[in-house]
Amino acid sequence: MTRAPEIADYHRRLSSEDRLICDLLADEIDRALPDAAAKVWHAHPVWFLDGNPIVGYDRLKDAVRLMFWSGQSFAEPGLVASGSFEAAEKRFTSASEIDTDRLTVWLSESRVVQWDYEHIRTNRGLVKRTSF
Repeated sequence: MTRAPEIADYHRRLSSEDRLICDLLADEIDRALPDAAAKVWHAHPVWFLDGNPIVGYDRLKDAVRLMFWSGQSFAEPGLVASGSFEAAEKRFTSASEIDTDRLTVWLSESRVVQWDYEHIRTNRGLVKRTSF
């Protein structure tokens, strides 16, 4: 699968271990969400469905953080709440830590469990559950 140029550029700037993590995450995301639009948003790769951010990752000081914007509402365990809305995350320091079976479930849930981040400004800072 051809990666968006700005995401490929993001990966090129990573250390070899971080690149392995991000390549695996991007491959799994692309496989599970082939209709999602991928781009670098707020300086890191993010996938969108109908304009709504669904999943992304970024390099932190000590790990690569995988974030699902609606992850606190997922049934599959293993994500940790992140921020003040509905986002949840998982951090990785090695590609071997990624459970691709669990990741596939989270990605499947991300398609149907969504909070409307696209319209957060027009909703006066509130996120609302979408009709997906």
